[in-house]
Amino acid sequence: MNKCTKSPLQQGFTLVEVMVVVVILGILAAIIVPKIMSRPEQARQVKVKQDILAIQSGLDLYKLDNGFYPSTEQGLEALVQKPSTPPIPVNWKSDGYLQEVPTDPWGQAYQYENNDEKLKIFSFGPKGRDGNSPIGNWNMNNRGNGDAQGNINS
Repeated sequence: MNKCTKSPLQQGFTLVEVMVVVVILGILAAIIVPKIMSRPEQARQVKVKQDILAIQSGLDLYKLDNGFYPSTEQGLEALVQKPSTPPIPVNWKSDGYLQEVPTDPWGQAYQYENNDEKLKIFSFGPKGRDGNSPIGNWNMNNRGNGDAQGNINS
């Protein structure tokens, strides 16, 4: 008699067992992947908040040295290069207040407004200028000294 018997080393998984494992992995992927994929956007928003805090610190040092914040026209570039338009800072730090003006994670310039020493520093967010999702120093969770219009009171 020539009977084929399988030794314990030759046994494998049945098609049904393999299919069950594939279905379970698919379910896990459907649950986990959306959570992982949303993290890059959250990381970009955290970077914006950190950049705004760094810019705010540079602006505060600028004011400590010169007695006023840069004008809206001078912009954030006044933290990197000494302004040549009024008001001219007398005690401008020779190596500046920032190494460079950062851009937001979406490749856009940060916006700066100085309205009678009430500052707005912000990014237009992931949707850009046409979107309605700016991230600024008035709507960051860890900064509570602004008003509803986004002004930081000095």
